[in-house]
Amino acid sequence: MSDQTSHKPDGRVTTRSLKRFKKDGKKITMLTAYDYPTAKILDSSGIDCILIGDTAGVVVAGNENTLPVTMDEMIFLTKAVSRGVKKALLVGDMPFMSFQVSEAEAIRNAGRFLKEGAAAAVKLEGGSEIAPLILKMVDFGIPVMGHIGLTPQSINKFGAHLIFGKTEKQKNYLLQSARALQDAGCFAMVLESVLPDVAGEITESVSIPTIGIGAGPHCDGQVLVISDMIGLFEDFKPKFVRTYADVAGIIRKAVSEYIRDVEKGDFPGEKESYG
Repeated sequence: MSDQTSHKPDGRVTTRSLKRFKKDGKKITMLTAYDYPTAKILDSSGIDCILIGDTAGVVVAGNENTLPVTMDEMIFLTKAVSRGVKKALLVGDMPFMSFQVSEAEAIRNAGRFLKEGAAAAVKLEGGSEIAPLILKMVDFGIPVMGHIGLTPQSINKFGAHLIFGKTEKQKNYLLQSARALQDAGCFAMVLESVLPDVAGEITESVSIPTIGIGAGPHCDGQVLVISDMIGLFEDFKPKFVRTYADVAGIIRKAVSEYIRDVEKGDFPGEKESYG
């Protein structure tokens, strides 16, 4: 196939596009979204990929971690986001226990993201241990993005948010898992909370793109949670986040002005009233 096949005719980013970006040295941009208006803004701004992350369980629903998020909740969010997207590659995050119980259930749930949510792909957390499952999913026509390093769905196993790649054992596991995910058919993989040098070594060792979050500058692309990046979620701020706006401050100021205007009788005024 010619190079032109790395994008659809309508300009939509595809899984093939990401592989082309890596080959050409173009950094991949990815953000999360959980609703229609945000997705529409990200898409029109030129973002390459949009992840409907199970991080919604924390930054939208206020849970302590991502574990309570259900398939039905993820499908609802994915449907909403997909309605605002025309060009970005849309990836649905498979929530905790949606793919661990059985191969059949994993394939069924992954298929829901594509059939019901109009996503183009799904993301699974885990390394070489889930490579056989990913191989089967890809065989059935479900594009899969991998995710290694810190896997938030395993927070109870780790006991804390750790940095990975500090020991030779961790490094070997990450390198082995990256190759296993590639061989299973993943079109890309997320590296989360991985030492930069190790992330760079992984990136050089595989032919598919790596997308980092807290994994330094050597990955083929970067992803952030939109609520962190725009300063909307204030409960905590990870070290790897760069805040590009103070949306919480903007909302707070707008609400204060609205309260003042209502209490003073200045709102609604003549131009906001039907005549």
